[in-house]
Amino acid sequence: MTLKALALNCTLSPATESSSTQLLLDQVLAALAPFDVTGSSIHVVGRNVKPGVTSDEGEGDDWPAIRADILSSDIVILGTPIWLGQPSSVAKRVLERMDAFLSETDEEGRMVSYNIVAGVAVVGNEDGAHHVSAELYQALSDVGFTIPANAVTYWVGEAMHGTDYNELGATPDPVKKATAMLARNAAHLARLLKDNPYPGEGS
Repeated sequence: MTLKALALNCTLSPATESSSTQLLLDQVLAALAPFDVTGSSIHVVGRNVKPGVTSDEGEGDDWPAIRADILSSDIVILGTPIWLGQPSSVAKRVLERMDAFLSETDEEGRMVSYNIVAGVAVVGNEDGAHHVSAELYQALSDVGFTIPANAVTYWVGEAMHGTDYNELGATPDPVKKATAMLARNAAHLARLLKDNPYPGEGS
């Protein structure tokens, strides 16, 4: 059974610039491929995702199309850089738009995002990956996603240093290991949920 993964790149950089977040997300998608998972990514800042907490904020809003891609996926990877020790403002906007899932349920009371596995990819030049992943884990779980074990891969450089992840030249072994673990666990859990969805209120 082929599964579908979607990577949401929440970098602040335009698509025309090289992105460390995109590099790490590409590596996650590549690590998922051997588990019969096809993947694609969306560069969120290049879309017109309006502020708000509904699934459609009106004319020109690109979120409804992104939402459709999310809900047709088995695995969603949310990728963000660290800024001021926090997830990017783009990542926070994505989570704010997902807030609508809280009230969007099926006939058995299950959120539309149930049975979709979520993981996290974080890059930055100083420590903070654990804090950022904790914030994203909580928010993604609140809006109905399922978080597997070891569901984050990340890289952070030395404090006060200017080197970006995409300037390293080679992927550090710990990052390779974390990426492989995220892919392996996410694919495993997504396949389990595909075969055995969460029970609803009437079960």
